[in-house]
Amino acid sequence: MHPLTQYIRDKRKTQDILLMTHVVYGYPSIEDSLSIMRSLLNQGADILEVQFPFSDPVADGPTITTACHQALENKPRLEQLLADIEMLSKEFPKQHILLMSYLNPLLQFGLDNLANTMKNRGISSMIIPDILQDSYPLLAPLTEQSISPIWLVTPDMSDERIKQLKQRADGMLYCVSRKGVTGKQQTDSVDKSATIQIGNYLNRVKGLTELPLAMGFGIRTREDVKALIGHADVAIAGSVFLDAYNAGGIKAVGEQVTSLKSA
Repeated sequence: MHPLTQYIRDKRKTQDILLMTHVVYGYPSIEDSLSIMRSLLNQGADILEVQFPFSDPVADGPTITTACHQALENKPRLEQLLADIEMLSKEFPKQHILLMSYLNPLLQFGLDNLANTMKNRGISSMIIPDILQDSYPLLAPLTEQSISPIWLVTPDMSDERIKQLKQRADGMLYCVSRKGVTGKQQTDSVDKSATIQIGNYLNRVKGLTELPLAMGFGIRTREDVKALIGHADVAIAGSVFLDAYNAGGIKAVGEQVTSLKSA
């Protein structure tokens, strides 16, 4: 069983839902981004998604896009990020840390180099939002090292397409709550009709796979997280933590984790 799948199943024995958080490596500085990561983990984030910045993050909203652009000015290196993830994983052995980035910077690093480095540093999970399912053969260097990307599922994806994805997926499935980009949604919280639609959508996906389901895009309040209990295994929140940091620094990040964990 994939280490992430095992981790989620073990924690779900005692938790209704897990919280996955997000940080951009290098924003506002590399040192400060590491402080944000430690704050998220110290406050009980179950899974930490660390994004290596890219100039054109097409799946991300304005908050994360702005953070990526500023982070790139600090000239982060992917090799150093992987070393820092290994360091944090040893510091927080009871939590799971994974890599997220877009295909372009990963190709620049080299997928063979990436696969070997991730294996040597004990990193088993990654998200590549812009990889197409039909481009799966490109990822052979990673899959040969048992590093399978976490695939994204969208509400308009057909059952047949999800079944095809299931054959290549491992760890968990990342269910996108709606079309568009991460960050703020049109309303301040998930309304009743949207909650029913999300529940139906997740139940449909759950009927097609045995992998744990994570739900992201637009998760900002504990009510949003609470609405996912019974439907998803993991709630994913990202922009809300950057917004908290921009408004109130490290302390506000910790308070935001505490609030979402109280759902």
